[in-house]
Amino acid sequence: GREPTPIKGFTNLSAMEIDATEDLDKMQRSMEDATGAGHDEDGNSGIQSLMTELTNSIPGIDEAMSFSELMKQVQNLDYDVVVFDTAPTGHTLRLLSFPTILEKAFGKLMDLKDRFGGLIGQASAIFGGGSPDQVQAALLGRLEETRAIINKVNTAFQDPALTTFVCVCIPEFLSIYETERLVQELSKFGIDSHNIVVNQVLFPEKDAEELGEWFDSNKDGLQKEAREICSKMMARKRMQDKYIGQCFDLYGDDFHVVLMPLLDHEVRGVEKLKDFSELLINPIDLEE
Repeated sequence: GREPTPIKGFTNLSAMEIDATEDLDKMQRSMEDATGAGHDEDGNSGIQSLMTELTNSIPGIDEAMSFSELMKQVQNLDYDVVVFDTAPTGHTLRLLSFPTILEKAFGKLMDLKDRFGGLIGQASAIFGGGSPDQVQAALLGRLEETRAIINKVNTAFQDPALTTFVCVCIPEFLSIYETERLVQELSKFGIDSHNIVVNQVLFPEKDAEELGEWFDSNKDGLQKEAREICSKMMARKRMQDKYIGQCFDLYGDDFHVVLMPLLDHEVRGVEKLKDFSELLINPIDLEE
């Protein structure tokens, strides 16, 4: 839900779900209430129309503003650690670019104001809004508030004592490539990242050569279906080992790389989550 909810079976774990659209809608409603903006016959307010125009002009501004609403809530939470389960790499990098997006938003608004004079006021009048000054002040004020919050969050993100990124990938080409892209961008933003989790690894304690020797010496005694299954498994294991090797070549000296085994069940429920976390905290020793 929208509020932190204690997880059954734990005394120190809560979770909440983020809905960026709901955050943005709530923010627009508060701005409409503050300015007394009315609605046209289609139900659209002046604020909503201006926000739509701003979003079309500067992609990502809606996400930035909804993220700031979320961060206002997070800053009021009383927890020792807050974990964000972020979206795939492209969305995560957009999150990091929010300060730049907001600077563009301010520039766009000021440019419109300087070049077209009463454009914002005219739009608000058309849609039954409050006074031009009220609408303009509300929008600029909200953007300024958003910028202040995101800059504060960005400062916290860049403090390694407060924030670190844990990259999670699987041993395949595209995932390793996306992880390298993320690591490079995190470095550019000055954000700490020194842990990489490689998930869904087939028999991480064994290598493909070792398993291949076993398969070659035993395949004649296997039924046809079993040989085909083992053959496909060996092909997957060789591919995974290749990309795991690349991962250690790239990050082995500077990062803590953890290999998590492919399980024969989903990680659902308290006990399975605890078992999985044990594997994460005490990973398989590859040197044994």
